[in-house]
Amino acid sequence: MSTRHAVVVTHQRLRSSGNVVAEVVEQLRHVGFDVTIVDNLEAPEFGVQPPVVKENTEIVVVLGGDGTILRAAELVHCTQVPIIGINMGHVGFLAEFESFQLSDAIRRVAEHDYSVDERMIAHVDVTLPGADKPLQDWALNDITVERADRGKMVELGIQVDGVDMSSFGCDGVIVSTPTGSTAYAFSAGGPIIWPNVQALQLVPIAAHALFARPLVIGAGSTFTMEVLDNSMSEGWICCDGRRQRVLPKGTRIDVRQSRDTLRLARLSGVPFTNRLVTKFDLPVVGWREHAQQQAQAQLAAGDAAAEGSAGEGR
Repeated sequence: MSTRHAVVVTHQRLRSSGNVVAEVVEQLRHVGFDVTIVDNLEAPEFGVQPPVVKENTEIVVVLGGDGTILRAAELVHCTQVPIIGINMGHVGFLAEFESFQLSDAIRRVAEHDYSVDERMIAHVDVTLPGADKPLQDWALNDITVERADRGKMVELGIQVDGVDMSSFGCDGVIVSTPTGSTAYAFSAGGPIIWPNVQALQLVPIAAHALFARPLVIGAGSTFTMEVLDNSMSEGWICCDGRRQRVLPKGTRIDVRQSRDTLRLARLSGVPFTNRLVTKFDLPVVGWREHAQQQAQAQLAAGDAAAEGSAGEGR
């Protein structure tokens, strides 16, 4: 019988601060997995595909927050190996289980008791001035095009499907997948996009323009950004907060849906809406309804007190 292989991705701080990583490795080995630990994933250069997991890898178990999952995504890019996240961070939007559910998660992984959620990935082509072919990269969450000089604005021209949409000076723009819509793009004022929607969004950051609203395009469309020749600053690009480089003036950036996807192992079947409400602790009761409930509770308490006083008087 062939050995089952799992990769545990974590970070050195978690590995050295307690026994949780050793516990997970021991439990995986107990249920029949050969385990490799990866705890120091240096960010590769922009446009360079780092080595991926071995072909016989069955699953990648991530111990950490969403940032650790983004690092693990580099290990499975262009493969069919799924990732399961066990949240050791704060929000953990991409994680499936919390830390206190470790044993249950490993048991179900061992029994193949999980489904696979395929997440859209964004593909980016960066064509430098005078280049014969573009540099290529990708992102699970977002691709940011920002100013290289932190004290100046970058002038960007924006196109959709080759049609000029706008141009403005700004701190930058974020092009986000649905998965990344709850991350940097959300903080910059972009909408939340459900993961099953095949779309990309572009969110300007502090744009000096009258019309600078988020744009959402379908899966067959392409965002194009150009660092204009009259820009006060060169540009700078970063994919998933990891792979980055400076963009000289005149650089063209094309972002579209990738043919590849990321496979997330899902154990709970909890709808995204439930996850959204729970992770963001959304106030599902509005302030008017809350005030009405308080007033009704005070009225009920007053009626109960009055009945109690009347009973004592008898």
